[in-house]
Amino acid sequence: MGEENGISHIFKGTLTQLFAAIFGTLFAISDGMVTGWTAPMIPYLISEDSHIKTTKHEAEWLEPALLLGAACGLPTTIFFTQKIGRKKSLLLASVVELFTWIIVAFADRILFICMARFLSGMAGNMVFVAAPMYVAEIADQKIRGFLSSIIYLMLLFGCLVVYIVGPYFPYYTSAIIGAGIVLTELAVFSSVPESPYYLLWKGQPEKAKKSLEYFRPGVSVEEELKAIEEAIERQKSEKGKIRDLLSGGNRKALIIMSALAGGQNLCAMNVVLMNLHLILREAGSVYLSESLTAIIFSSIMLTAATIASFQVDKYGRRIILVTSSILTGICLLNSNLF
Repeated sequence: MGEENGISHIFKGTLTQLFAAIFGTLFAISDGMVTGWTAPMIPYLISEDSHIKTTKHEAEWLEPALLLGAACGLPTTIFFTQKIGRKKSLLLASVVELFTWIIVAFADRILFICMARFLSGMAGNMVFVAAPMYVAEIADQKIRGFLSSIIYLMLLFGCLVVYIVGPYFPYYTSAIIGAGIVLTELAVFSSVPESPYYLLWKGQPEKAKKSLEYFRPGVSVEEELKAIEEAIERQKSEKGKIRDLLSGGNRKALIIMSALAGGQNLCAMNVVLMNLHLILREAGSVYLSESLTAIIFSSIMLTAATIASFQVDKYGRRIILVTSSILTGICLLNSNLF
């Protein structure tokens, strides 16, 4: 492979962007742990060995609590990402997530864990809105696709971590790891600049220039800074209305995004990740335990996602989405036939 298309070319001059994207989305590892936490932990909580006596009915609320939190957190997400910025929103979500892991570690009632997962859902919603905005606003075009995929790699890695830790280590271990991850983000990401786009939006051109110089080391940023200013002025002058979503190209974009979002949720990814151990137990595998199978399953997902993330800027989003949709459909059909 030539230098121009090689991985070294992608990362040339973009290391500060990579650093910011990694530590700005480190929360997603913790969020992946939260998402997959119920898979190994529900069997423990409803067992006779549980230190928190839990019925199956009570355990069933652990999953919707997270999703309800994410839904209820949308208004606060919109408010904070515009009011305090992308960076501070990510840090705020990390503080909330740290608090929820502390609750989980010391909880002696299932109600407290449900409350923690609700708050975690709100924090996760904020991160999965603020982080893509932040990454898109700091990333060079040649690496934007890869940097945008990091948050999902982090999520899958978090699932793998909790699948490894949950069945084989004490109950509180996953909480310690999750808290350590968000503490690391709070410590490191605090030193990274805010998005230059947001700073210009807020009328802080000097800070915006310094931010852009941080993300574009050794390169003149005057031309890009001017382009961002023009884009912001155009956006402020063209006040959008709800009906604009249903006209022209916006309608087509809305349909495409709705189809993609609907497909992602209707493929039952969250259901599988949250209940993987119980699903595998019901499947009755005689060759591998459900805990080991879950680790293999999540490792394959992470590997596939990592490979795709390095190809997304080369081959484009469409071919990867189509391939993924076809393979997912085949797998779901096979599961239903089973």
